[in-house]
Amino acid sequence: MTKTKPAGVLGARALNRATLARQLLLSRSPMSAEDAVGHLVGLQAQNVKPPYYALAARLDGFTPEALSRPMADRTVARLVTMRSTIHTHTTDDCLTLRPLVQSARDRELRVFRKGLAGVDLDRLAAHARELVEAEPRTMGQLREALLKVWPDADPQSLSVAARCKLPLVQITPRGLWGRSGQVTLTTAEHWLGRPAEPAPAPDDTVLRYLAAFGPASVKDMQAWAGLTRLREVFERLRPRLLTFHDDNGVELFDLPDAPRPDPDTPAPPRFLPEFDNLLLSHADRGRVVPPEHRGRHWQGNIAYRTFLVDGFLAGLWRLDEHALVVEPFGRLDDRRRGELVAEGERMLGVMHPQGTYDIRFGAVRE
Repeated sequence: MTKTKPAGVLGARALNRATLARQLLLSRSPMSAEDAVGHLVGLQAQNVKPPYYALAARLDGFTPEALSRPMADRTVARLVTMRSTIHTHTTDDCLTLRPLVQSARDRELRVFRKGLAGVDLDRLAAHARELVEAEPRTMGQLREALLKVWPDADPQSLSVAARCKLPLVQITPRGLWGRSGQVTLTTAEHWLGRPAEPAPAPDDTVLRYLAAFGPASVKDMQAWAGLTRLREVFERLRPRLLTFHDDNGVELFDLPDAPRPDPDTPAPPRFLPEFDNLLLSHADRGRVVPPEHRGRHWQGNIAYRTFLVDGFLAGLWRLDEHALVVEPFGRLDDRRRGELVAEGERMLGVMHPQGTYDIRFGAVRE
């Protein structure tokens, strides 16, 4: 087997610029929203709004309708995939990535085995499928129906089992910009009008991950996908890839033709939503999160909206009733503040064109 020679060391700034370029955050892309969702291999979407803000930061000419329309047309949809979290995916990825990570969803059920004592999981999956394909249901409605068959089981465990065993899509109007709606579920196959497809080879998904998040280590990919035992896949792909090392000596893999900009390439400020892909898709997040800011964009299970300065996490932001409030983690000079104000005005113009917001800087979070 031909072995690729290591191509050098990539420091934090080099990794930062490469990742920003793949994530469409170094310069905005003219891609359509649907193409961007595919390129990014989905957008994390525990809440409705984050995917919209994520694309507003990445795409030139984006409007919320650009994502709402394909969601209404069922060419993108919301369901649980990587890391047992809800993602917005293209139709093709809904029907292929979920089978790829099914083994992780099966492992997740081990935590609930006590509450599922005596429950035949294959029978539960078949019955739950019949229920939600006959009529989309809320999780509460599905849980009540399953309890009629397994009255001695733990109610929450039953609903978790249904979510883990089936690719349950949150149907619209849930997920549409400016619309409200309960979380109502049916299967991906039923909602999208297509049968599930065989899981893609892990090799293909590794290459897509590197295109969107690389250069990256095996552990980075495993953290993103929630999968284990991917080392052999990377080894199989090694002849097709370049290899690097980070400052800690960790081996990184990358696509030969992927962008790796100069570390000194300017990185404009960006306002990111909570749960943004950029902050959640590597085992080592030092390429975006400076050591002194580690953990500052989370509190318990709550993620905050963040912003980048010079490509790195630099503070939090929020929308109050009539203000975009920017809370930096350190002192910003006048130039940085001016750039943030300009980017904030742009973001507000895209996402809230009918609103009137001031932009003000809150207390520095030392």
